[in-house]
Amino acid sequence: MEAQALRRKASFYLLFVTLIWGGTFIWMKQLLSTAEANVTVWDARPAVALFVGIRFAIAFLLLALILPDSRKFGERRKQVWKGGGLLGVLMFAGFALQMVALAEITPAVSAFLTSLYVVFTALIGRSIGQQKLTKGLLIGVLLATIGAAFLGLEKGDTLSDLALSEFGIPEWMTIVGAMMFALHILATDAVTKRDNPVNLSMASFIVVSACSLFMLLAIIPFSAMSFSELFGLLTLVDIWIPLLLLGGLGSFVALLVLNIWQKQISPVHAAIIYSLEPVWALMYSLNQNLEVVSQWLFIGGGTLLAGNLLVEFLVRKEEREDH
Repeated sequence: MEAQALRRKASFYLLFVTLIWGGTFIWMKQLLSTAEANVTVWDARPAVALFVGIRFAIAFLLLALILPDSRKFGERRKQVWKGGGLLGVLMFAGFALQMVALAEITPAVSAFLTSLYVVFTALIGRSIGQQKLTKGLLIGVLLATIGAAFLGLEKGDTLSDLALSEFGIPEWMTIVGAMMFALHILATDAVTKRDNPVNLSMASFIVVSACSLFMLLAIIPFSAMSFSELFGLLTLVDIWIPLLLLGGLGSFVALLVLNIWQKQISPVHAAIIYSLEPVWALMYSLNQNLEVVSQWLFIGGGTLLAGNLLVEFLVRKEEREDH
């Protein structure tokens, strides 16, 4: 009963994480839109590197101030840096790809495509475990893929326009980012069972900030965007409001809760809870008038979500049968 109670509690906390993450798509879009409107030449890459770095620096500072023991790695220092480093690199890759792409697509489309990590988590988990890929799982993957394709259609399009729909580089970048998040879910399950989740959070926040700095230094010499204009953005209140929300809630609170509680349930179970994230993102986007409402947004998002749910249902059914 105690294990069951822990699983229920973990599910509740991870559901709370999805409520925060639904908002992060709005905050990231607001951040990028404000930045683009205040520079002469826009380049999302150095801006994303700067913003992701600051976002996780904020998370690092909050964690260090609120939980001072998070800096004490103890005898397992090497293992904590190794595990936290892995989580940090995967997070950085996912967030960087997601944010660069978000400069070109809407928050809801980004959120629904990102939710493909449910399918990726199941498929990669199956591959690692060398378990059978069932017909049901393939149907779930197919539904999710079709749903993602529908998201490329615009208001007024018909099914005959599907082959001509604009599913370009930003959408593919988001999907690759979703794969990084799937790997992060699986890695979190492994490393948080071995080491202190709070210490791992601290190490991962530092690694994400460091990766962002390296990305910025590598890109800025080849960008037409002015270095002074880029850092001049940090004088704007409209930049800091979403940055503080992303760092304080989207990274510090959400990722700390995730690292502490996700280990209580299976990776695929966690992934399906996270798949509610695009539902909240869509609701927030509609409330903020950030979406062009069309039937394809709901059909595509619904089909993609149905594929995710089917994958979860089948995986959990097989897990019960195995036991």
